[in-house]
Amino acid sequence: MVSVCRDTMEVKQLPRPKGVKNKSPAPVQITAEQLLREARERQEPEITPSKHSITDSTELSEYRLRRRKEFEDRVSRGGRSDVQVWVNYARWEESQKDYARSRSVWERALKDHHRNHALWVKYAESEMKNKLVNSARNVWDRAVNLLPRVDQLWYKYSHMEEMLGNIAGARQIFERWMNWSPDQQGWLSFAKFELRYNETERARSIYERFLLCHPKPSSFIIVAEFEVKCGEVARARDVYERAMEKLEQEEDYEEAEMFYSAFAEFEQGCKEFERARVIYKFALDHIPQGRAEELYTRFIAFEKLHGDKQGIEDAIVGRTRLRYQEPARNINYDSLLEEEEEEETFFVQDARRCKKHKFF
Repeated sequence: MVSVCRDTMEVKQLPRPKGVKNKSPAPVQITAEQLLREARERQEPEITPSKHSITDSTELSEYRLRRRKEFEDRVSRGGRSDVQVWVNYARWEESQKDYARSRSVWERALKDHHRNHALWVKYAESEMKNKLVNSARNVWDRAVNLLPRVDQLWYKYSHMEEMLGNIAGARQIFERWMNWSPDQQGWLSFAKFELRYNETERARSIYERFLLCHPKPSSFIIVAEFEVKCGEVARARDVYERAMEKLEQEEDYEEAEMFYSAFAEFEQGCKEFERARVIYKFALDHIPQGRAEELYTRFIAFEKLHGDKQGIEDAIVGRTRLRYQEPARNINYDSLLEEEEEEETFFVQDARRCKKHKFF
C-alpha cells in the first residue's frame, strides 16, 4: 500500500484577487504600436546556422559524400515508401549538376512508386528544366505507356512537343491518346490543337470521331457550335438533325431539354422562326410534363418575340395546364373513393341514430 500524504490531498485555496482602488486612467498612455515595437525589440535574434564556405575540391567532395550518406540513411530508415524523400534526394543531385546521379535516384524511386503519376511528372519536368529533351521524351513515353488513363501525362507530353515546335510529334501523341477513348475534354483539346494551326478539316474529322465516342446531346451541341463559328450553317443543322435520332433512346431529360433549347435558339438565330416553333412543340410533346417547366418558359418568351396573339395564348394555356395537371397526377383516386364511401356510410349511420332518438 502506498501512503498518500494528507497535505497533498488538501485543496489549496487561491488568494482572493485584490480590487483596483484607483480606476482613473494613467497619465501616460501606451498604444498597441508601442507594445508591438517593444516586443520586437526585445525578441532574441533567430539562430541561423553558420555558412560553410568550401574552398577546394577536397572539401566539396567531402560535403557531397556527407550529404549523400544522409539521404541514403533516410531512405534506408523507412524513407523508401516516402516519395518526397526520393524527390528531395534527386533534386539535390540535380542542384550539384550531377544529372547522371539524379537520374539514377529518379529511377530507383520509380521501382517502388511506378504507379505514382506525380513522380513521373516531376521526373520529366526535371529533365525538361535542364534541357535534356530526349531524356524527357523518353520519360513521358514510358509514363503514358504505363499509365494511359492518366490525362495529365498526355497533356504535358503533347504540350512539351508543341513548345518545341514538333507539331507532327504532338499530333501523333494526341492520336495515340485518342485510341484509349478519353473523356470529352481530351477530344476537345485535340480539336483545339488543330484549330490553333488553322487545320479546320482535321478538327472537323476529330469532332466526327468525338461524336462516335461520346454520342450525347451535349457533344452534338459542341460540334454544332463549332460549325456555326466556321460559318457552316447547313453542316450545323445536319449535326442537330442527326442528334434528334439519338435522342429517341435518351433517358436524361435534362440533357434532352438542353439540346432542344439549343436547337431552337440556333434556328431562331438563322431567322427560321417556324422551324424553331416546331422544335419547341416537338420537345414539349416528348419531354415529360413534370420536367418541361423551363422549356415552356423559353417557348413563351419565343412566342412573345416572334409569335402572334393566338400563339402566345396557346403557350400560356399549355403551361397553366401543366401546373394544374402535375398535382393531379400525384393524387391516389382509389383511396379518395374509399374515403368517400366510408364518409357516406358514417353519414347514413349517424342519420339513422339521430332519427331513432328523434333529434330531428
